[in-house]
Formats: sequence, C-alpha cells, structure tokens
Amino acid sequence: MRTFLIVFLPAFILLSAYWLWSTHPSVRNKTLDVLKPQSYQTLEVRYSAESIMETHKKELLKDAKHSFLEPTLLFHPYLLMEVKYSRSQEKTGEGVILWSLVDGEMVIDSNSWEETHGFTDCIRAGADKEDFKIINALASTGGFMDREALQKHLNLEDEILDNWLDATRKKNLIVQSGNNFRLHLQNPKLQVAPETKLNQFLVTKKFNNASRIPQKYRTGQIEYTARAAFGNDFTIRKTTQIFVPIFNITVQNPDGSQMSTYWNALNGKRLSQTLHIE
Repeated sequence: MRTFLIVFLPAFILLSAYWLWSTHPSVRNKTLDVLKPQSYQTLEVRYSAESIMETHKKELLKDAKHSFLEPTLLFHPYLLMEVKYSRSQEKTGEGVILWSLVDGEMVIDSNSWEETHGFTDCIRAGADKEDFKIINALASTGGFMDREALQKHLNLEDEILDNWLDATRKKNLIVQSGNNFRLHLQNPKLQVAPETKLNQFLVTKKFNNASRIPQKYRTGQIEYTARAAFGNDFTIRKTTQIFVPIFNITVQNPDGSQMSTYWNALNGKRLSQTLHIE
C-alpha cells in the first residue's frame, strides 16, 4: 500500500492537474494570473479605493460595529473602437466609442459614465440595418408611431415596410397595437452620436492576481450592432479590447455577513449592477 501511494499517487495528481490545465481554460487563466503579473490596457485610475471609502464612509458604515475589509481591484472588459462617421452633409467626424462587453451598452460620456439603453436587447435579438431603421424612426418620435407615419418617414413601398415591421416585431424589438407601433424597450436611449466623450488616458500596467469580469458579448456582436445602428457612413477603423478598473469595496457586518459594492475608479461613482467575477 505504501509503495502504491509513493509511486502512483503523485502520477495521478500530475495527470489530474494536466487534464484540468488542458480542458478548463478558466483554471489555466487563474493559475497564470497567480504565477505572474498580467499586463492590462486600462483607462487611468483617478480615484483610489481609500478615497472612495473615506468619501462614502457614512453611507457604507452604519455604525462603529461595521468595518471595511481590504478592497480589491477588478477589471471590466470594454471594446474601444476608433471610428469615422458623417456629422453632417458637410462634416466628417472621427473619434472613439467605448462599448461594454459585459452589459452591451455604449458609454456616452466617460466623466459621468452615462450609457445608452436598449442596445443590449438589439444585440441579443441580432438586430440588422432594417431593424434599426424601424427602431430609429420610432425613437425619433418618442418611441411611438402609426403605420402611415412610419411609411412616410422611411419612404418605403407597402410590401417592403410590412416585411421589415414583421421581422422587427418577431425579434421582440417593437410591439404592434392595431395600426400603431412602439418600441419594446423601457426608456430607450439609442439616438446618440457614434462617439464617446472620452476624457481619460489609456495606459498599460501590470497587476498581480487581478480579477477580470467575464465578458458576455463577443467583439463581433458589438461591431455588427454598431454598423447596423449607425448607418452606411459609419466605419470602424480599429478595435482594441481594454479594461476599466473597478473597486470591490466590502463591509463586514456585525452578524458576520458581508456587503460588497462596486465603484468606478475613473469617476468614483457606485455601479448599479451586481458583478460576477472570474
């Protein structure tokens, strides 16, 4: 028995480790993160975890029985797109778009971190250019329009308009009520210029044991949706995956439970969504 343990147990452990390494990329990535520092292209941190904790101390710590645990730094994946588009008949615009690979929305302004609302549904539905022509027409009038107004707005023949409306309705992006159509989105925010007001510098840094928030959407999905949404004059010149630094600030409660909150390190503001970490 002792000989078996000495000879076969190490071999079994090595084979099991090799199998995990080969078949589970998440295990391999986590191991590499621990063994060596990882380089991330990120936007520059403007607020430290300590400054956020101090500013929001009264909000997060209800009394002296509550205490902060050591904060952790997380990385939220975004797609940075260098783009070109028509601002008007006379002018061409050039800029960048920052688009979340987690929530599927575009950042409008990096200072306030204002985002669009509704692109997530469009990505999931696989909305194409025809769908966005319907969506944008409805969005331009507050999200509601009758068929006659839509036909006049889009200048389409009856059969083509009916085919477009039927396809967009089947994707659950619009709702029909008699002769009227409305967007099937709550408080949509899609009528935006294809450019993020970006006021932060892009830097490359190495971090030990940094956790990444898993992306939910592929780069190709974002590019396809952006091209469909912003029209024929919109061009993506270059794409780069970058990471936005997020702080996980955890409070230890008197009963032993913990409450985690997440904060944007670029503007010091709290995130509304709960994050799932790799």
